[in-house]
Amino acid sequence: MMDHGTILYISDGAKGNGSVFAALKETGCEVLSTNSPTEGVAMLYIMRTCAAVVIDYRASEEANFDVAKSLRQIGPGVPVIPLCGEQNDSSALATDACVSTEKLASALQHLLGTLSRN
Repeated sequence: MMDHGTILYISDGAKGNGSVFAALKETGCEVLSTNSPTEGVAMLYIMRTCAAVVIDYRASEEANFDVAKSLRQIGPGVPVIPLCGEQNDSSALATDACVSTEKLASALQHLLGTLSRN
């Protein structure tokens, strides 16, 4: 059973993340956040499922890919969405979308609406 009430947000703790957090709250979901990719993976392991995982961790692309891959192994049905300026081919293998901060709220609302109809 998919938990549509919680979004896991993995960030780098930068001050600019307030706009991302606000966009996540617009979905009406509870937002659990961490500033550590390792802690984010552990949180999903404990939760087992959530509505989506949003990654806003300004590390190397390879590090984000590894985090997404670990998340996908723990929760194969959980959408994993990194924030980025444009889609890149390598993240597409382990994630479900790649969206900008400006489009995050509408993308998540669409995703959650699609999941609730299934």
